[in-house]
Amino acid sequence: MTKSCFQVNIGAFDEFVKKVSDDPSHGKVTFKTTTEWQGGAISKTTARDFVFKTDEPKELGGTDTGADPVELLLASIATCLSIGLVTHAAKKGIEFEDFVIETEGDLDLRGYFGLDQTIRPGYTDIRYTVKVKSDASKEELEEIKEMAHKLSPMVETVVNGVNVKGSIEKM
Repeated sequence: MTKSCFQVNIGAFDEFVKKVSDDPSHGKVTFKTTTEWQGGAISKTTARDFVFKTDEPKELGGTDTGADPVELLLASIATCLSIGLVTHAAKKGIEFEDFVIETEGDLDLRGYFGLDQTIRPGYTDIRYTVKVKSDASKEELEEIKEMAHKLSPMVETVVNGVNVKGSIEKM
């Protein structure tokens, strides 16, 4: 399949933006996933009609048969940026032949293991690099990347944080 920024349905996107602009209540949405434990460190998560599996690497007690949740966070950032890149490029009439986003994050596992209370269990730094093949100028590419970064729900959530509340119930 040939890849193109113009495969994004900008008409549908713009229609929905107008709908939200006309009535902001349409912009308030709730996403939901359901995660089911499969045994050991393996879980199966369903998001709408999509299913994916997570596991831990062997050195963390898993069987290494699925991505680690911290890797999924990196993937969530990169895929959100990917959507933003193609959307903003298409809206500007710019085409990409191809691009790859390499994302990495630094964790100090002493926080996760509870070995040092002064070390947070989460990422301390996350970095990404977009490698793009396009006739667009460096300035145009930088502007598209900045828009994708600035308007990314995943980047914004990670950078600014979000309230996370949990409960537990007997089945």
